[in-house]
Amino acid sequence: MSAFISMKSHLCQTCEPACPVSESNFVHTRRRNALVPWLIALVFMLIAQEARACIINVTGVNFGSYDVFSNVALDSAGNIDINCHVGVGYNITLSAGNGTYEQRVMGSGAHSLNYNLFNTANRTLVLGDATNGSVAVNGSGTGDAINHVVYGRIPPHQNVPAGSYSDTITVLITF
Repeated sequence: MSAFISMKSHLCQTCEPACPVSESNFVHTRRRNALVPWLIALVFMLIAQEARACIINVTGVNFGSYDVFSNVALDSAGNIDINCHVGVGYNITLSAGNGTYEQRVMGSGAHSLNYNLFNTANRTLVLGDATNGSVAVNGSGTGDAINHVVYGRIPPHQNVPAGSYSDTITVLITF
């Protein structure tokens, strides 16, 4: 609610200077009173939005050590836990990071390591923003935390030097 109080104060300040100096105090009062129904509607809207709030907890995908000589892909998983009120719909999207949805890239200085994030355990649906062949996650709140697993995979046979490889993925939750 502090954001609303700040907004209300700002709105009233911008309305007062807009009135010519020659107008009476009665006109100033009428202009402020004209804002009251709008401000009341805004208060209810903000309260309704707060009641629809979701709590999010994200655990990143940590691949551990990658063996350049292995013939098998390195798989790992992370989690996006979301707890929304019952019936509140939400949408989860992920950015492409330093690469594209077709091939994300972790970097270590000038070196890069290809990987990707998926929505399913069989790692066929790339998790993204529903563009360029990627999929987003949609759901509806139950009042309890819902776990959405993020499946990661680094393909085998990438000849990269030892180092600490990382990428930054932005998780966007819309509700």
